[in-house]
This record gives sequence, structure tokens and C-alpha cells, in this order.
Amino acid sequence: MNDAIISVRYLTKRFGDFTAVDGITFEVARGEIFGFLGANGAGKTTAMRMLCGLSYPTSGSGTVAGFDVMRDGEQIKRHIGYMSQRFSLYDDLTVMENIRLYGGIYGLGRMQILRRTVEILRRLDFRSEINTLVGSLPLGWKQKLAFSVATLHRPEVVFLDEPTGGVDPVTRRQFWELIYEAAAGGTTVFVTTHYMDEAEYCSRVSIMVDGRISALGTPADLKKQFAAESMDEVFRRLAREAKRSE
Repeated sequence: MNDAIISVRYLTKRFGDFTAVDGITFEVARGEIFGFLGANGAGKTTAMRMLCGLSYPTSGSGTVAGFDVMRDGEQIKRHIGYMSQRFSLYDDLTVMENIRLYGGIYGLGRMQILRRTVEILRRLDFRSEINTLVGSLPLGWKQKLAFSVATLHRPEVVFLDEPTGGVDPVTRRQFWELIYEAAAGGTTVFVTTHYMDEAEYCSRVSIMVDGRISALGTPADLKKQFAAESMDEVFRRLAREAKRSE
């Protein structure tokens, strides 16, 4: 892949005698929406932590946004966005205060923060909520704001860890519109989800089983490969092969 923003070869993470991630190899193209799937205990969270610069591999090699996963963890953290299911927003701060806080953390100047705040409020139609405490916002609104904050500094890659958990299907679809918009602007989206209908929205999908990547391809290719009608069917077949769980 010529324009890979993420590239890993034989990436491995061991904890004592336990191999959580077992020699995974894959690449993700710039601007791609890459679904990273796996049952509980498959190793996907450990793999994502290595890619985000939060944990160093035991062996193997890889780069994220041009930085080495073996030694450039701090640089990787500065060049990516990250959003977890728990969000990273402060409930006791207003919408504006959260945006300003993270703009400062990401090293943006005052005018940059102001311009991007205006963009976010307009895009999300949040202008009337600028002084609202985040803790009082509906869950779906929090998710959209958390994603906008995670991409405030225009990162090359944004990692989304189960970002749509706990919301209704309509809100999930609206959230995916934000993902498509970010990808169209050149941001690579690396997303884990347990909703198999969302896997269908991805450019490509990988499925981990017992620390290894057992399947990798477009949703259409994987359904064809496994003679399945849906990604849910593909996932269930592979998950049945798993020998370990959390």
C-alpha cells in the first residue's frame, strides 16, 4: 500500500507467558475507514493501545503517521485523535470550556481555537448550547461533541474505541455521518465496534481471534469469502473458533 498511514509487521505483545497480540501484520491507507473487530479477549484493545503510543510492543515493527511504535509513543500521541466509549469530556465544564481546554492541550493558538469552536458549533448545531454543562447534554450529543473534540487539531488518524455504545440507531447513523465527513477530509478513521451493521460502513475490516488477525478485507469481499449474507454472520463464524475469552 503506497500511502499507508498505519503499517505494522508481526506486531506482538506478551504479558509474561501470555501472548495478547500474536504477530499481526496489516496496513491502513490515508483517508480509509478501517474497522478493527474482535470478540472480548481477542487482543484488539491491546493492539490499539500499541498503535496509540500507550503501550510498547514486545516485538515486531510498525509506524503510525510516520512515527515508530517501538520508540515514538509520545510523538504518536500528539499526531492522533482518540475517543473511547467513556468519552474524554469534563461533565462539570461547559461545551465552550471543554473545546477551549482540549484546544490548549493540543497546542492550538487562541485564534485557531476560536475558529474551530465556531466550526464545531455550526456543524453540530450547538450554538445555543455553548454555555451548557456537558454533563447535562443527552448521550448522543456528548458523543458527537467528543468526536469533534478528538479531531479538533486535525489529526492524521483518529482512533475510535466503541464510540457508539449505548445510543439508539438514529443517533449512531448521525455519528457515522461525522466519521464519513472526517474521512472525506483526509483523516484516517480506525474504529472498533461490536455493532456488525457498522462494520458494513467501513472501507475494510479486520477480525481478530485469539490475538491474531483471522480475516481482512472489504465487507463485500469477506461476505463472499465466507459465503455469508452479513458481516454479523462472518463475525460469528470466526468467533466460534476462539479458544480464549476475557
